[in-house]
Formats: sequence, structure tokens, C-alpha cells
Amino acid sequence: QVQLVESGGGLVQPGGSLRLSCAFSGSMFSIYPMGWYRQAPGKQRELVATITRTFITNYADSVKGRFTIARDNAENTVYLQMNSLKPEDTAVYYCNAQHPIARHDYWGPGTQVTVSS
Repeated sequence: QVQLVESGGGLVQPGGSLRLSCAFSGSMFSIYPMGWYRQAPGKQRELVATITRTFITNYADSVKGRFTIARDNAENTVYLQMNSLKPEDTAVYYCNAQHPIARHDYWGPGTQVTVSS
């Protein structure tokens, strides 16, 4: 059984920064592909960033150059560093883990990020 819990969300001004954390509870964290997704009111959930077990990263075009995903296998934690935040980044951010064999997706409960003056 895998459980994910996000933290670090909050209210920031445009141009500000936030660092989100995702704590992974379970076995074999180092072989799970991990990712961050977000969903704004009235919009579909969208991919933000992913990172593989070999530390290869991928980003949505809308966040390239501003966001950085990282993983610390010793701490079973995934991070999302968000810089130069814009109002359109406002959303609930969800952590995702995909079982490498069964391909089952695990999700955290989400953390709210609000970018506003």
C-alpha cells in the first residue's frame, strides 16, 4: 500500500516562490515514476512535471524554466520548486506515483496554491 501526502501550499504574490513536498509512504520508492499535477477551478487536471527512477525530468511548456522537480530517495520525498509564480498557476496541486509493474496510480489529497495580489 502506497500513501502520498503533499505539503507546502499557500498564498503568494505574483513573482514569488513556493516549494511543495510529497511524502511517500510504502516500499520501493526509488523505482516509482513520480509526478506533479494540478487542477484549477473549471479546468481539467493537467500534468506539471514528472521524474523517473533515473532522474530524467519532463515539464509542461507552461512551467519550463520556472519550476523544478526533484526526488530524494533517501527521504522518500519528491519536491516541486516553483519560482516566478503567475496568477494562472493557481490550482490544487497533486502528487502522483505510478506502480512500475501494475501501472496503478496513487494520488495524494492535494495542496492549494493561490497566486494573487
